[in-house]
Order: sequence, then structure tokens, then C-alpha cells
Amino acid sequence: MQRDSELNNASVPRSPVKAAHKPYNRDVPAFDGLAPLWVVIAIVSAIVEVLIPHFGLIFVAIGALVAAVVAAFHAGAVVQVAVFTIALVASFTLLRAKLLSKFHSRGVPSRTDTLMGREAVVTHDIDPTLGTGRVTVGGQDWAAHSATAIAAGTQVRVVSADGIVLEVTRT
Repeated sequence: MQRDSELNNASVPRSPVKAAHKPYNRDVPAFDGLAPLWVVIAIVSAIVEVLIPHFGLIFVAIGALVAAVVAAFHAGAVVQVAVFTIALVASFTLLRAKLLSKFHSRGVPSRTDTLMGREAVVTHDIDPTLGTGRVTVGGQDWAAHSATAIAAGTQVRVVSADGIVLEVTRT
């Protein structure tokens, strides 16, 4: 016959919470703690970089992703911030010059760039002494300058520009 204590223990079901509880394993990456915060910082930085590209926040995103990986392995906050800083500085130092040279452009083209080499018609006499004169190029009126005087109605060619003043020569 069984003892009373054995009967009492056998008839009482064990709590499922205690049965399912496993010891905490620090070697397994987990997406808890500060890891989600680092991922949010990385995503926000990347979105802002895409919307306003200036090659700055992409390095914050890289550093935040590296810090998220470190946080997933349960490193302390000080270690995460140190890794973030190191990754940010390293990526900035190693990648910025390469990215700038790859994506560098001259910027917004000048309105006068498309006029170089085109023919124009002098609409107001060009006087090099007074610095006056106007030409029409592609249906647009422009201030013009030349080393020699040129009368209205003369065909000229645009050779350069100084701001919004075109330098022209006779054709």
C-alpha cells in the first residue's frame, strides 16, 4: 500500500509553468533587452539617410546593427555602446571616402551648361566697354558679353558663361 504522502503528490498535477521552465542560456542569441532598440535606431537612420542623403547616418545604421548583434548575445550596455562607437568610427573611416568617390556628382548643373556651343542671335548691341548686350538662345533671353562689339541681329556662338552672363563670339 502507498503512503499517504505519495498519494497526495501523485494526485496533485504539476504546474505547467514550472515544468516548461528552462535555465537561462547566455550562449544563445536572443532578441530582447536593448537589441530591438538598436535595430530601431538602425532602421530610422537608414530611412533618414535615404530621404536626405549626406553620407552620415548610414554609418550610424551600421554601428547600430553591429550593436544589436552584440546585444543579442547579452552583452552589457557599456559594451554595446563601445561596440557601436567602434563600428561607427570604423565604417566612417573605411567606407566614407569610397562611397563619396563612387556617388560624387558635380551637383545641380548650371542653367548655362546646356547653352555652351549653341548658336544665338544678338538682340541688343553688345558693347565690351559698357558691358551691355543681350542674346537669344533657344528662345531664352540672356545677358551677353564679348571681347569685341557686335551689332544686333548678328549670329554668335556661346563659348562660356560667367554666372548668368554668356560669353559669345561671332560665328
